Amino acid sequence: MIRELDKKIEENLKNIKHKIAILSGKGGVGKTTVAVNLAYALATKGYETGLLDADIHGPNVPKMLGIEHETIYGDKEGMEPIKASPHLKVISLAFMLNEDAPVIWRGPLKMTAIKQFIGDVKWGKLDFLVVDLPPGTGDEALSIAQLLKESNAIIVTTPQDVALLDSRRAVNFALRLNMNVLGIIENMSGFRCPHCGKEINLFKIGGGEHAAKELGVDFLGRIPIDEKIVIGGDAGIPFVKEDGEAKEAFMKIVDKIIDKLNK
Repeated sequence: MIRELDKKIEENLKNIKHKIAILSGKGGVGKTTVAVNLAYALATKGYETGLLDADIHGPNVPKMLGIEHETIYGDKEGMEPIKASPHLKVISLAFMLNEDAPVIWRGPLKMTAIKQFIGDVKWGKLDFLVVDLPPGTGDEALSIAQLLKESNAIIVTTPQDVALLDSRRAVNFALRLNMNVLGIIENMSGFRCPHCGKEINLFKIGGGEHAAKELGVDFLGRIPIDEKIVIGGDAGIPFVKEDGEAKEAFMKIVDKIIDKLNK
Protein backbone atom coordinates (compact mmCIF):
# COMPACT_ATOMS: atom_id res chain seq x y z
CA MET A 1 0.00 0.00 0.00
CA ILE A 2 2.80 2.40 0.94
CA ARG A 3 4.79 1.58 -2.18
CA GLU A 4 1.68 2.07 -4.31
CA LEU A 5 1.09 5.51 -2.73
CA ASP A 6 4.73 6.46 -3.27
CA LYS A 7 4.35 5.52 -6.93
CA LYS A 8 1.23 7.69 -7.22
CA ILE A 9 3.08 10.61 -5.61
CA GLU A 10 5.90 10.23 -8.10
CA GLU A 11 3.48 10.14 -11.04
CA ASN A 12 1.53 13.18 -9.84
CA LEU A 13 4.67 15.23 -9.23
CA LYS A 14 5.80 14.61 -12.80
CA ASN A 15 2.73 16.56 -13.95
CA ILE A 16 3.39 19.57 -11.70
CA LYS A 17 5.69 22.19 -13.14
CA HIS A 18 6.28 24.45 -10.11
CA LYS A 19 5.78 23.63 -6.43
CA ILE A 20 5.55 26.59 -4.03
CA ALA A 21 5.42 26.12 -0.25
CA ILE A 22 4.19 29.09 1.79
CA LEU A 23 5.91 29.19 5.19
CA SER A 24 5.93 31.44 8.21
CA GLY A 25 7.95 31.33 11.40
CA LYS A 26 4.92 32.12 13.55
CA GLY A 27 1.15 32.24 13.33
CA GLY A 28 -0.99 35.29 12.69
CA VAL A 29 1.16 36.85 9.96
CA GLY A 30 -1.27 36.15 7.08
CA LYS A 31 0.35 33.07 5.60
CA THR A 32 -2.92 31.44 4.53
CA THR A 33 -4.16 34.74 3.10
CA VAL A 34 -1.03 34.91 0.94
CA ALA A 35 -1.34 31.25 -0.13
CA VAL A 36 -5.02 31.59 -1.09
CA ASN A 37 -4.58 34.84 -2.99
CA LEU A 38 -1.41 33.67 -4.74
CA ALA A 39 -3.16 30.52 -5.97
CA TYR A 40 -6.26 32.48 -7.00
CA ALA A 41 -4.21 35.14 -8.81
CA LEU A 42 -2.23 32.49 -10.72
CA ALA A 43 -5.45 30.75 -11.73
CA THR A 44 -6.97 34.07 -12.83
CA LYS A 45 -3.98 34.54 -15.14
CA GLY A 46 -4.90 31.24 -16.80
CA TYR A 47 -2.37 28.97 -15.11
CA GLU A 48 -3.60 25.54 -14.06
CA THR A 49 -3.16 25.78 -10.30
CA GLY A 50 -3.57 23.48 -7.32
CA LEU A 51 -3.86 24.63 -3.71
CA LEU A 52 -2.99 22.08 -1.01
CA ASP A 53 -4.03 22.99 2.52
CA ALA A 54 -1.34 21.27 4.60
CA ASP A 55 -2.24 23.11 7.80
CA ILE A 56 -3.71 19.96 9.32
CA HIS A 57 -4.73 21.47 12.66
CA GLY A 58 -6.09 24.72 11.23
CA PRO A 59 -7.38 24.06 7.69
CA ASN A 60 -8.86 27.45 6.80
CA VAL A 61 -8.29 27.53 3.03
CA PRO A 62 -11.85 26.42 2.06
CA LYS A 63 -13.40 29.11 4.27
CA MET A 64 -11.27 31.82 2.66
CA LEU A 65 -12.38 30.69 -0.81
CA GLY A 66 -16.05 30.32 0.07
CA ILE A 67 -16.08 26.57 -0.63
CA GLU A 68 -16.15 25.22 2.94
CA HIS A 69 -19.47 23.39 2.42
CA GLU A 70 -18.25 21.36 -0.57
CA THR A 71 -17.80 17.58 -0.29
CA ILE A 72 -14.93 15.46 -1.55
CA TYR A 73 -15.75 12.50 -3.81
CA GLY A 74 -13.49 9.72 -5.02
CA ASP A 75 -13.17 6.32 -6.59
CA LYS A 76 -10.53 3.61 -6.93
CA GLU A 77 -8.29 6.00 -8.85
CA GLY A 78 -8.30 8.70 -6.17
CA MET A 79 -10.01 11.82 -4.81
CA GLU A 80 -11.45 14.63 -6.88
CA PRO A 81 -10.23 18.05 -5.68
CA ILE A 82 -12.76 20.84 -5.30
CA LYS A 83 -12.76 23.42 -8.12
CA ALA A 84 -12.74 26.93 -6.66
CA SER A 85 -12.53 28.52 -10.11
CA PRO A 86 -12.06 27.27 -13.69
CA HIS A 87 -8.28 26.91 -13.23
CA LEU A 88 -8.00 26.35 -9.44
CA LYS A 89 -8.26 22.96 -7.70
CA VAL A 90 -8.25 22.72 -3.90
CA ILE A 91 -7.79 19.94 -1.35
CA SER A 92 -8.08 20.33 2.42
CA LEU A 93 -8.81 18.20 5.46
CA ALA A 94 -11.59 20.69 6.21
CA PHE A 95 -13.71 19.08 3.47
CA MET A 96 -13.69 15.83 5.46
CA LEU A 97 -14.29 17.16 8.98
CA ASN A 98 -17.14 18.42 11.07
CA GLU A 99 -16.72 22.20 11.28
CA ASP A 100 -15.87 22.18 15.01
CA ALA A 101 -13.95 18.90 15.13
CA PRO A 102 -10.35 19.24 16.37
CA VAL A 103 -7.60 17.23 14.66
CA ILE A 104 -5.75 15.39 17.44
CA TRP A 105 -3.04 13.66 15.44
CA ARG A 106 0.61 12.87 16.00
CA GLY A 107 3.33 13.23 13.35
CA PRO A 108 2.97 9.89 11.50
CA LEU A 109 -0.74 10.45 10.85
CA LYS A 110 -0.10 13.95 9.55
CA MET A 111 2.64 12.64 7.27
CA THR A 112 0.25 10.00 5.88
CA ALA A 113 -2.47 12.60 5.24
CA ILE A 114 -0.07 14.89 3.36
CA LYS A 115 1.19 11.99 1.26
CA GLN A 116 -2.40 11.10 0.36
CA PHE A 117 -3.17 14.72 -0.53
CA ILE A 118 -0.32 14.61 -3.05
CA GLY A 119 -0.63 11.04 -4.32
CA ASP A 120 -4.32 10.14 -4.05
CA VAL A 121 -5.74 13.42 -5.40
CA LYS A 122 -6.42 13.73 -9.14
CA TRP A 123 -4.45 16.93 -9.66
CA GLY A 124 -3.88 16.38 -13.38
CA LYS A 125 -1.38 18.62 -15.14
CA LEU A 126 -0.58 21.74 -13.11
CA ASP A 127 1.53 24.79 -13.79
CA PHE A 128 1.63 25.53 -10.06
CA LEU A 129 0.95 23.67 -6.83
CA VAL A 130 0.74 26.11 -3.91
CA VAL A 131 1.03 24.52 -0.47
CA ASP A 132 -0.23 26.33 2.62
CA LEU A 133 1.82 25.08 5.56
CA PRO A 134 1.16 25.58 9.27
CA PRO A 135 3.38 28.11 11.08
CA GLY A 136 6.78 26.96 12.27
CA THR A 137 9.13 24.24 11.10
CA GLY A 138 7.39 21.10 12.36
CA ASP A 139 6.17 17.83 10.88
CA GLU A 140 4.09 19.21 8.02
CA ALA A 141 6.79 21.56 6.72
CA LEU A 142 9.40 18.80 6.95
CA SER A 143 7.12 16.32 5.15
CA ILE A 144 6.43 18.72 2.27
CA ALA A 145 10.11 19.63 1.92
CA GLN A 146 11.03 15.95 1.71
CA LEU A 147 8.21 14.94 -0.64
CA LEU A 148 8.29 17.86 -3.08
CA LYS A 149 11.70 17.66 -4.67
CA GLU A 150 12.97 20.89 -6.26
CA SER A 151 10.27 22.86 -4.46
CA ASN A 152 10.23 26.61 -3.88
CA ALA A 153 9.60 28.44 -0.62
CA ILE A 154 8.05 31.82 0.15
CA ILE A 155 8.31 33.12 3.71
CA VAL A 156 5.57 35.43 5.01
CA THR A 157 6.27 37.80 7.90
CA THR A 158 5.08 41.04 9.44
CA PRO A 159 7.51 43.88 10.20
CA GLN A 160 7.48 43.23 13.96
CA ASP A 161 10.71 42.05 15.56
CA VAL A 162 9.10 38.89 17.01
CA ALA A 163 7.75 37.82 13.60
CA LEU A 164 11.05 38.63 11.92
CA LEU A 165 12.99 36.52 14.40
CA ASP A 166 10.86 33.49 13.54
CA SER A 167 10.89 34.23 9.80
CA ARG A 168 14.68 33.98 9.83
CA ARG A 169 14.32 30.48 11.22
CA ALA A 170 11.87 29.63 8.42
CA VAL A 171 14.33 30.87 5.78
CA ASN A 172 17.17 28.83 7.26
CA PHE A 173 14.88 25.80 7.53
CA ALA A 174 14.09 26.02 3.80
CA LEU A 175 17.74 26.50 2.86
CA ARG A 176 18.90 23.53 4.94
CA LEU A 177 16.34 21.31 3.20
CA ASN A 178 17.58 22.46 -0.22
CA MET A 179 14.40 24.36 -1.10
CA ASN A 180 14.71 27.25 -3.52
CA VAL A 181 13.81 30.32 -1.45
CA LEU A 182 11.92 32.68 -3.75
CA GLY A 183 11.94 35.37 -1.10
CA ILE A 184 10.19 37.10 1.77
CA ILE A 185 6.80 38.86 1.70
CA GLU A 186 6.17 41.55 4.33
CA ASN A 187 2.48 41.50 5.23
CA MET A 188 0.50 44.07 7.28
CA SER A 189 3.03 46.67 6.21
CA GLY A 190 1.59 50.12 6.71
CA PHE A 191 -1.99 51.36 6.80
CA ARG A 192 -3.48 54.28 4.88
CA CYS A 193 -6.10 56.21 6.87
CA PRO A 194 -9.35 56.21 4.84
CA HIS A 195 -10.23 59.66 6.19
CA CYS A 196 -7.05 61.73 5.87
CA GLY A 197 -5.01 59.54 3.50
CA LYS A 198 -2.01 59.56 5.84
CA GLU A 199 0.03 56.36 6.06
CA ILE A 200 0.37 54.92 9.58
CA ASN A 201 2.91 52.20 10.35
CA LEU A 202 0.90 50.20 12.89
CA PHE A 203 3.33 47.28 12.95
CA LYS A 204 6.43 49.14 11.75
CA ILE A 205 7.57 48.88 8.13
CA GLY A 206 10.64 47.59 6.28
CA GLY A 207 11.61 44.81 8.66
CA GLY A 208 10.99 42.06 6.11
CA GLU A 209 13.11 43.81 3.50
CA HIS A 210 15.92 44.28 6.00
CA ALA A 211 15.77 40.60 7.02
CA ALA A 212 15.88 39.52 3.36
CA LYS A 213 19.03 41.55 2.77
CA GLU A 214 20.70 40.12 5.86
CA LEU A 215 19.82 36.55 4.90
CA GLY A 216 20.79 36.99 1.25
CA VAL A 217 17.34 36.20 -0.19
CA ASP A 218 15.03 38.29 -2.37
CA PHE A 219 12.46 40.67 -0.96
CA LEU A 220 9.28 40.06 -2.97
CA GLY A 221 7.31 43.04 -1.69
CA ARG A 222 5.01 44.33 1.03
CA ILE A 223 1.23 44.14 1.45
CA PRO A 224 -0.48 47.01 3.30
CA ILE A 225 -3.21 46.55 5.89
CA ASP A 226 -6.57 46.80 4.14
CA GLU A 227 -10.02 46.11 5.56
CA LYS A 228 -10.92 44.39 2.26
CA ILE A 229 -8.49 41.61 3.17
CA VAL A 230 -10.28 40.93 6.47
CA ILE A 231 -13.80 41.28 5.06
CA GLY A 232 -12.96 39.17 2.00
CA GLY A 233 -11.31 36.44 4.06
CA ASP A 234 -14.40 36.04 6.24
CA ALA A 235 -16.75 36.17 3.24
CA GLY A 236 -14.74 33.70 1.14
CA ILE A 237 -13.68 36.32 -1.41
CA PRO A 238 -9.93 36.60 -2.23
CA PHE A 239 -8.85 40.23 -1.94
CA VAL A 240 -7.24 40.06 -5.40
CA LYS A 241 -10.80 40.15 -6.79
CA GLU A 242 -11.31 43.64 -5.35
CA ASP A 243 -9.53 46.71 -6.72
CA GLY A 244 -7.43 48.56 -4.17
CA GLU A 245 -3.96 49.24 -2.82
CA ALA A 246 -3.54 45.72 -1.41
CA LYS A 247 -4.45 44.05 -4.72
CA GLU A 248 -2.12 46.38 -6.65
CA ALA A 249 0.79 45.60 -4.31
CA PHE A 250 0.10 41.88 -4.31
CA MET A 251 -0.20 41.51 -8.09
CA LYS A 252 3.28 43.02 -8.43
CA ILE A 253 4.50 40.31 -6.06
CA VAL A 254 2.73 37.64 -8.14
CA ASP A 255 4.36 38.91 -11.35
CA LYS A 256 7.75 38.89 -9.65
CA ILE A 257 7.24 35.27 -8.55
CA ILE A 258 6.23 34.20 -12.07
CA ASP A 259 9.27 35.96 -13.58
CA LYS A 260 11.63 34.31 -11.09
CA LEU A 261 10.24 30.84 -11.79
CA ASN A 262 10.25 31.29 -15.56
CA LYS A 263 13.93 32.16 -15.43
